[in-house]
Amino acid sequence: MSTTLETPVAPSPTWATGMPSGPDPRIKITEAYARLVARDAFFWAWPMVNIYNRRLACKQAPQPGLMNGVIPFAPLNFLAMLHDYVEPNQRWVACPNQDVVYGAGVVALDKSPVVVQVPDFGRRFWVYQAVDLRTDSFVQLGAMYGTRPGFYLLVGPGWNGEVPRGITKVFRSKTGTAFIAPRVFMDDTMEDRHAVQAVLEAIDLYPLANFDGTVKQHNWHDLPKLSSPTSSGGAGETRWVLPESFFDQLPSVFADAPPLPGEEARYAQVLAVVEAARHNPALKRAIIDEASKAEKDLIDPLLQFRNWGEELPHYWSSISNGAAFGTDYFARTAVARSNILVNAPAETKYIYQDLDAIGARLNGAYRYTVTFAKGRTPPVDGFWSLTLYDDHHFFVPNPLKRFSLGTKNKSLKFNPDGSLTILIQADAPPDTQRTNWLPAPAGADFSLFVRAYWPKAEVLDGSWTPPPVQRVS
Repeated sequence: MSTTLETPVAPSPTWATGMPSGPDPRIKITEAYARLVARDAFFWAWPMVNIYNRRLACKQAPQPGLMNGVIPFAPLNFLAMLHDYVEPNQRWVACPNQDVVYGAGVVALDKSPVVVQVPDFGRRFWVYQAVDLRTDSFVQLGAMYGTRPGFYLLVGPGWNGEVPRGITKVFRSKTGTAFIAPRVFMDDTMEDRHAVQAVLEAIDLYPLANFDGTVKQHNWHDLPKLSSPTSSGGAGETRWVLPESFFDQLPSVFADAPPLPGEEARYAQVLAVVEAARHNPALKRAIIDEASKAEKDLIDPLLQFRNWGEELPHYWSSISNGAAFGTDYFARTAVARSNILVNAPAETKYIYQDLDAIGARLNGAYRYTVTFAKGRTPPVDGFWSLTLYDDHHFFVPNPLKRFSLGTKNKSLKFNPDGSLTILIQADAPPDTQRTNWLPAPAGADFSLFVRAYWPKAEVLDGSWTPPPVQRVS
């Protein structure tokens, strides 16, 4: 006669403590196994090492300024702001936009909490991005959240100090390192360039010890030019992740970003291989070699939007979990390689395109149009834009110095039926059409990128998607 246990038997009280916390480091491992673990780790930890190395770069900044006179660059726990659109020759961050005035700062919350100043933006669109070492957002500061002017405190995972009077709200990061990027919308007019300066001057970030309850003002026009602590990646983005140093940095990166629930064994497995390689030069060479192969085979193909993402009509693609990746390792690394530092979906919806309406690669040897039907431009409460990038995801130099079209452009011409056609081509169209011309690189591949800032529900749920990119010649 058989019996069935209705209630599972509880494990021994000492069972958990008797189990090893990870691999036994005394056991010799094979090179093939070390390569397997190294290849996997290089993929999923790539974004964390990327942000960590930006922290190391900012640690070398002597004061807030503009790196090479171009990009905001500040010491840890401080901020630098632009006063105009970003210059097209920057290479620190792929897929920049020329719709907003950017600021940037890397914070070391393991050293100190930081205070974020929020001025009164009035009716102007704005959002402050704050992402942790995993590129996951941990704040809600922006027009879409109804954020009030004031002082906000960012703290690290272990901070439990006293919050001073005058702080409106506290946001807690899961990691000691975070990246902060204010974005403030600006029309492409001289009038708005002048008008936006008043709010830009009251944007700031600084250590809690500097907080005295008063608004600190800066004239961001006067930032000094600073030299770069990194070498350029040439035509592409600066290389922030290097196979030869990756595994030496992992222990520090993992200490900064403790494992999420369920990641404990993954962390232990990787660290055991790193430790084994530390004592075995042949094994160390093998995992570096494997990381180099993973960079070529796994990471680099993610630069091309057509290789990943949620497939939308007409070959457009997107993601729905931007800045909220958690353990979605593929999406997090794909975004980090192609257009790192994306906003959360409620803040911005990003929609990508490498192909025309018949699935052929976009190339400046041809002419294209994108026509939004009447009333069918991206539905937003903030603003929208269509940006063109070269095959490395940077701006294409052109005589107009025009890299995007959208809400900021007040001279766009609509068709008699109310539709809006944007011309995408290398050669200049007739004068009557130049306000709607988005210059493309002659004979070279390029990509398109729709941004919907503060998107409405139909953008988020996919009931609105962009029209096809039609080749006309």
